Amino acid sequence: MTQVEAPAWAPMTDDERARFDRDGFLVVPSVLSESEIEVARTAILGAQERAGQPGGHGLGSAGALHQLCAVTTLPELAFLLDHPLAFRYIWSLLGWNVHVYHSHIDVHPQIHEKTKDWWHWHQDGGRQNREIETDPRPMLSVKLAYWLSDVSETGRGNFTVLPGSHKTNWLPGPPSRGVPWPQPEGALQITANPGDLVVFDRRLWHARSDNYSSITRVGAFFGYTYRWIAGRDEVADLPNRPEWAGFNDVQRQLLGGAGDGTGDHNWGHYPETTPLYGALKERGLLDSSIPALIP
Repeated sequence: MTQVEAPAWAPMTDDERARFDRDGFLVVPSVLSESEIEVARTAILGAQERAGQPGGHGLGSAGALHQLCAVTTLPELAFLLDHPLAFRYIWSLLGWNVHVYHSHIDVHPQIHEKTKDWWHWHQDGGRQNREIETDPRPMLSVKLAYWLSDVSETGRGNFTVLPGSHKTNWLPGPPSRGVPWPQPEGALQITANPGDLVVFDRRLWHARSDNYSSITRVGAFFGYTYRWIAGRDEVADLPNRPEWAGFNDVQRQLLGGAGDGTGDHNWGHYPETTPLYGALKERGLLDSSIPALIP
């Protein structure tokens, strides 16, 4: 599955934008249909099974899988790149000159014994959080988290956030990650049903909680940033695969395949060479009040 039938493209609402600016995240219910959940979940659990076999990539403790480069690993997940009900938040916030720089699939089965204390709290972006000097640092990227298992109750490996922390550069924590330390005051385990989406600012302080339930935690995560920022995902081999022919032009852009490699098209100086720009223009969605959408 590389494309989906979905309602016409529409921008995020003013209320959603205000809540995202305030909290640093949104929980959007029922983004994926039952069939889409099944496709994605089956593919990811299949990857977990293969990783655990001889010659596979191997699994973590309790059979957990955290594998980078979602679409390179599982091309059948390409429909999640630009799913209209989810992707609307990306172009509404970041504009049309974007790509996926980092993605991963996750499977976390039940943990039967308490794990060693470890400070998991972080902001996405790696060295961006050391090398950019402003306070607060810029958003730069937005992540989509698709939930493919039932995390409607806490204790199921829920995505845990500190609402409003995206405008805080530093979070008081232990001197080193292995030192026992209390959770930040106000930490929230997000609950969600299969098919729900969490959209979050990369600066939001967040962590994965442990899964002590009998329900295996399954999710797919896609981080979007500007095309002038280098990608972390390894996608260079995709154009040589047969499935690349089934990707649409926007999906190709998101995987780093737009343009002919000459000039400075990644800088956005040539909007007409950028498929997402064309898709938004065709639909009359280039809202000039949002700087990132201005040609």
